[in-house]
Parts: sequence; C-alpha cells; structure tokens
Amino acid sequence: MAARLKTTDPFWWALFSAGGTLAAFLLPAHILITGVGISFGWIQPEVIGYQRLLTWLEHPLLKIYLLLLISLSLFHWAHRFRYVLIDMGLRSIKAPVAVLCYGTAIAATVATLVLLFFCL
Repeated sequence: MAARLKTTDPFWWALFSAGGTLAAFLLPAHILITGVGISFGWIQPEVIGYQRLLTWLEHPLLKIYLLLLISLSLFHWAHRFRYVLIDMGLRSIKAPVAVLCYGTAIAATVATLVLLFFCL
C-alpha cells in the first residue's frame, strides 16, 4: 500500500522553483529590450509600439508564453512572501497566510488567463 501525501508543499515548491527559474532567465531580457534598448536607441520605439504589440498578442504562442511568465512569477512571489510572513512571526496563522498568498496568485493567474485569451 502506498503512503499518502499529507501536504501540498511539494506542489507549491515546484511552482516556486519553476517561477524563479523562468523569471531569472526571461525577465532580464524583457527589461533589456523594453527598458534599456529603447532608452539607448538600440531599438526604435515603433518596433514595440502599441499597435504592433496588439498584433503580436493575437498569436497563441505569445499568449501562452506570457501566461506562463506571469503566472509562474506570481506563484514564485506567493511562496516567497508566505515564508517571509511566517518568519516574521505569523506562524500561528499559517493556514490563512497560505490561502491569502496562493489565493492571490491563483486569482491573478485566472485574471491573466481571461485577459489574454478572452479580451484580446
């Protein structure tokens, strides 16, 4: 008989790990392109103008990419913030803190999903 898992911690740790890894690899590229590249004149502002970005957002692979980048980064934040709050002395309300943190990440992920796939 297999032993039953009594906690969901491995699931949240996996989302934390995936979010941290994805953010570490991809967010610097986004910052370099949108923040530094345009400011230094390496990229013309028209290249990532509003109308062009709306056209790019019609492609389903870009929507999936943005959904993964945003949602996994949110779960990374939620897990990290949960343990910061617990370390700050909120150990007695550990379950409500987890529900608040992960619930916020889930709600924001659903909102991102709706905005990307149903509003654009």
